[in-house]
Amino acid sequence: MTERNGDGRAAEVAPEAPPGVDLEKPSPARIYDWYLGGNQNWAVDREFGRRIIQLWPYAKDGSRHNRQFMNRAVRAALDAGIRQFIDLGSGVPTVGNVHEVVREHLPEHERGRVVYVDYEEVAAAHARLILEREGATGWATLIRHDMRDAAGILRHPDTRRLIDFDQPVCLLMVAVLHFVGPDDGPHEIIRAYLDKLCPGSWLVLSHMTCPDDPEQAEGVLRFAEQYKSTANPVWLRQPEEIAGWFQGLNLLDPGITHLTDWRPEVDPATLPQPEAEARPFAWCGVAEKPA
Repeated sequence: MTERNGDGRAAEVAPEAPPGVDLEKPSPARIYDWYLGGNQNWAVDREFGRRIIQLWPYAKDGSRHNRQFMNRAVRAALDAGIRQFIDLGSGVPTVGNVHEVVREHLPEHERGRVVYVDYEEVAAAHARLILEREGATGWATLIRHDMRDAAGILRHPDTRRLIDFDQPVCLLMVAVLHFVGPDDGPHEIIRAYLDKLCPGSWLVLSHMTCPDDPEQAEGVLRFAEQYKSTANPVWLRQPEEIAGWFQGLNLLDPGITHLTDWRPEVDPATLPQPEAEARPFAWCGVAEKPA
């Protein structure tokens, strides 16, 4: 967030802080908000983000590609008739998040339902403030809970208030499973959610990866190393493992792809060089639960 100094130069200013939020430590949710160009971040978050950019210059472009993929997938789900969304590891709901896409894409006479889930106190506090300010709490909410506890989230009173499990749900696991270590069983976590969703529900998933090229790998490995100092260390996985998570589902076209290649609105071949260079560092896919 910026305003002008007396000499006309841009100066960063802090947004309104929810009560009780620690502004002395960088928050992964607010750092991601900064990558996206949002205004729900503080100096400590921007300092960490700038340090990351120095080590790995594709963090911002990769984050934008991820958000754009999510937006396209949500619009595709809406076009397919889905009106319910559960967004796991949602972070701060700003800069084109799910409830904004739903609100902008649906006709005025239709209503969607959005349940955000994030265990970070920081993300929960900011999210609730934003949803209240936007008057969206009647159809969108945030549950502060660990996304690894599928049963606890699916039976939460706020989930039950908004989600009808007899109707299809779009389950979003966008840029969240790379924060789940192998000992936590990411495949089992996915299944724990899908088992409770009815046929016709969608899984939307994206995940960071480490390319085979040693020069490309060096930077993203430094990125992952830096995140070991936060509450959310990063695990990089290969496309074969990510593809395995879609087993038993009907994978929608164009299958497992890089973020920029999933039903793009702009030809990936025309991306400017910095954005094109960010392409190899993540995979994504969307699938439907069969009858």
